[in-house]
Amino acid sequence: MGPVELLHMSVFSQSFSPCGRFLAAGNNYGEIAVFSLSSSLSPEATEINRKPILTFTAHEGPVFSLLSTDTHLLSAGNGEISAWSWTELAKRNTKAVWIRRPQYKLSLEIPEINAMVINARDNSLAVGGGDNNVHIMDLESGIFKSVLQGHTDYIHCLSIREREGELLSGGEDGAVRMWDVRTGQSVHCVEVYKYEQCARPQHGKWISCVTTDSDWMLCGGGPSLSLWHLRSLSPTSVFPLSGCQRQAMFYQDLILAVGEGHFASHCLLGGEVKSLIPCTPPSLNTLALNTNSTEHRVLTVGGSSDQIDVFTNLSYRAFSLSF
Repeated sequence: MGPVELLHMSVFSQSFSPCGRFLAAGNNYGEIAVFSLSSSLSPEATEINRKPILTFTAHEGPVFSLLSTDTHLLSAGNGEISAWSWTELAKRNTKAVWIRRPQYKLSLEIPEINAMVINARDNSLAVGGGDNNVHIMDLESGIFKSVLQGHTDYIHCLSIREREGELLSGGEDGAVRMWDVRTGQSVHCVEVYKYEQCARPQHGKWISCVTTDSDWMLCGGGPSLSLWHLRSLSPTSVFPLSGCQRQAMFYQDLILAVGEGHFASHCLLGGEVKSLIPCTPPSLNTLALNTNSTEHRVLTVGGSSDQIDVFTNLSYRAFSLSF
């Protein structure tokens, strides 16, 4: 890849291997890079240890979403999901185990897939993207068994509430929909931009991130990042972060968020911004926390750069991996 391509690279997605020793990252050129965390975290690590052990083209379009099961890395491209064996990737074998395509209604354009989430309760995969629908695939058979319809514009993000059997989806239409996975019915719809304390008309109404932790939901995008109580369906905290947040997560008693601008935000549940941690990419798309291995427990952040920042402690960047 030439210097111009590197200059315009964006990292959109990340996923840690089940063993926690590898990190996969997907970019805007359809490539997936696999990094060895054990060698990059070694005290003797040099620049070469912070380059991928493997880079391969997975899709024609950007890799907007990556996800790991107990054995496979799943990647989403334009209109397709591919599965790669983690065992084979560690041996540098890049042959896809399977490729699946949702049943789209006739369309000239192939819709991109922006988000994937696994429902462990019934071993299914939910995917959402450019056709405004959520498609549910049975992971064992590879068959798409249902379609959740309700959004009026494309879907950016998905999250699962396993205990309640609910799936949440956020879209360009400004809605967060809550679905009963068993019946396929939309049980609630929250239009976040209609709440005065969250609305930011200058940024639009689209929802780019949604995540849940039991009875709590975090969501944001055009509207401010906000914390909601799901039983009362009301916002309890609104975070005064500038720009649109593209991904957020609960971590212990903190909320971590990334988006426009080169800072990873640490917020308190009450709505205060505790700290803004500088990152290498000028704008951020993705953050991931490795909970699969205590030895390689890191936070990684990627965005509009070929560099992925690695944090061994939340307050400062330890080093960067690079494509």
